[in-house]
Amino acid sequence: MSERFYVTTPLYYVNDKPHIGHSYTTVAADVIARYRRAQGADVHFLTGTDEHGQKVLQKATERGLSPQAHADELHQRFKDLWVRLDITYDDFIRTTEPRHTRVVQQVLQDLYDRGEIYEDSYAGWYSTAAERFWTEKDLVDGKCPESGQPVEWLEESNLFFRMSKYADQLREWADARPEWVTPESRYNELQGALRKDIGDLCITRPVERMPWGIPIPWDDRFVTYVWFDALLNYITAVGYKADDDAFSKWWPADVQLLGKDILTTHTVYWGTMLFALGLEPARHLLAHGWWTVEGQKMSKSLGNVVDPHLLVDAYGADSVRYVLMAEKALGPDGDFSHKGFQLRYNAELANDIGNLAHRALSMTEKWLGGVVPALGDATEADGALARELAARVQSCCGCMDRLAYQEATREIVGIAQAGNNYIQTQQPWALNKAGDTARLAGVMRRTLEVCRVVAVLLQPFCPNKAGELLGRLGLSDARLDADLARLSGLTEGATLTLGDPLFPRLLELPDAITAALEAARGAAPLKSLDAEAGPTPPKKSKKKAPKARKPEPPPPPGAISKDQFEQVQLRAGRVLAAEAHPNADRLLVLTVDLGEDRPRTICAGVAGRYQPDELVGLTVVVVANLKPAKLRGVPSEGMILAAGDGDGLAMVTTLAEVEPGAIVR
Repeated sequence: MSERFYVTTPLYYVNDKPHIGHSYTTVAADVIARYRRAQGADVHFLTGTDEHGQKVLQKATERGLSPQAHADELHQRFKDLWVRLDITYDDFIRTTEPRHTRVVQQVLQDLYDRGEIYEDSYAGWYSTAAERFWTEKDLVDGKCPESGQPVEWLEESNLFFRMSKYADQLREWADARPEWVTPESRYNELQGALRKDIGDLCITRPVERMPWGIPIPWDDRFVTYVWFDALLNYITAVGYKADDDAFSKWWPADVQLLGKDILTTHTVYWGTMLFALGLEPARHLLAHGWWTVEGQKMSKSLGNVVDPHLLVDAYGADSVRYVLMAEKALGPDGDFSHKGFQLRYNAELANDIGNLAHRALSMTEKWLGGVVPALGDATEADGALARELAARVQSCCGCMDRLAYQEATREIVGIAQAGNNYIQTQQPWALNKAGDTARLAGVMRRTLEVCRVVAVLLQPFCPNKAGELLGRLGLSDARLDADLARLSGLTEGATLTLGDPLFPRLLELPDAITAALEAARGAAPLKSLDAEAGPTPPKKSKKKAPKARKPEPPPPPGAISKDQFEQVQLRAGRVLAAEAHPNADRLLVLTVDLGEDRPRTICAGVAGRYQPDELVGLTVVVVANLKPAKLRGVPSEGMILAAGDGDGLAMVTTLAEVEPGAIVR
């Protein structure tokens, strides 16, 4: 029997449309679900929407809708986004569904019959924003400590769950399992909460004040408190009180993902509720941090709420999924910016992974007929590549097992970099020129195998692009198993497909992003990456500034004929590698593919503007028939076109990907 694995997201509250935080949690759950399926596990992945409560009622009233109509609309927005982000959930539960209402009422009746629920009056400070009561000492400057919103004094009768009865059991459970809640900072936060007095939990709201909830089965004066209702979804969805075999198979959950703001509800509330039902809590709770946007808290008033639909429109689902997982570890807070998004995309997806795939497939097509070549005898360099591959695959899988997705993406990128370095050291262009077909075949086969490993490990993050790369390598699918790192997973003689660049470089902000930023900030038109990261320009003064003297244009150069211009051979080149010049601070030494038998070495005076890693994968314009020369001791076989002066030189490039060697007209 295969291993079973149950993973959940929190239920998302339908008081507003989904944002990047919801997307982050759900993509993280989808990544682990895809990873476990690739290992052969039987996976159940649950997500859904939390549709009761006072905030939902208020929002619906503001919009002139019934609470159910409002919930229906918002629930569909979440489902539509998950389709666009390729989320492969097995169940999407709604707390307004009859199956969930039935379980909640059965649990309430069971606890009530056993004396675990009682009626009492309560007086305290109530926060509508947090939908809970606070004591005087909890308030911060007289306001709700969670939301910062005003509170009101309420005195009313309600039903209470004897949560205090199970407090010691919860403390013992947490003490014995230091990895029950991660990261460690969240576990320490939980331990601090457990050291305080844990009272009983108010689990109802009076119908006369808040009618939008699941009715209490024995008392029509009350509806169920939204958290007591919503938490039970995790067992409703796997057959509690409905399918004993399914429930015994799936519960307890293996991983429950949640935001750090709902840690108490998922540990103290949920844990004691489960103990009262004679059930164990989930095996692992991961409480992740929040996203800021360019160093600021996401806020409608600031106009910086990131719309996930816009990101998918601009960058594609796979790119959004990858960058969200690579940009921030699951524990701490993280910051989002469009410039940071594009820098990571270009450096890791376009330069490292995309460039490796393009080089491996194009060289094999050009020199070996576009089929998977024979592996041949291994050299010392081949053995070193195999050992590095095996170590990185093992490390990557270990990272995935402990939900360290950011570290896992670094290992995948490291494998791609190892493949690119292998090409540079083995110089297949020289082997082709020398006619050493057997060794050329062995080098390209091993490079293609590295592409296969990258594609398999990348599948949970970028399912579409990874699947496309596997298809180009002649594979319909590839399982993540113990043989993954072996350099023998391809079928000799299988037909390869070159195709367009897997991850084309992003040269500027997409129009959709630019328009959204302009609308949000009221800024002047914004296009460059550098401008994107800057503050909103100040308003112009009404006073007229003195006119600056227009600089005199430089004298026109001597006119040349068309025939003279055509003597200069301009070619498109792809930068394969870049490094600092050993003897000149302002020069970079580039390895450039011009579609010839071997790449060229070209020195370029752009070190004042670019880091070497930024240029790898870039398409540049090269003066191809310039006489070779030595620049500070390093041979240079051409000239890279750039615009500007001094340290501000900017590389001339193309808006679309073109093949190396293409004529520039």
